[in-house]
Amino acid sequence: MAIRIHLDEILKDRKMTSKELCALVGITEANLSILRSGRAKGVRFGMINKICWHLRCDVGDILKFDGNLEDNDDEA
Repeated sequence: MAIRIHLDEILKDRKMTSKELCALVGITEANLSILRSGRAKGVRFGMINKICWHLRCDVGDILKFDGNLEDNDDEA
């Protein structure tokens, strides 16, 4: 995936567990795990907004573009 997720680093910096973040933003631990692992194919802006608000960070702190174009047939 050309977009890398750096949520674990932010959680560690904030001394917050993923379980605590789940409770704050209203997401299941399974879904947050999919996001954290980079296996998510998409994420709603509303969820990113909640995550950033609770972690007091910017979207760019969590999502990073690795500089490569990923060419998937299933994406528009």
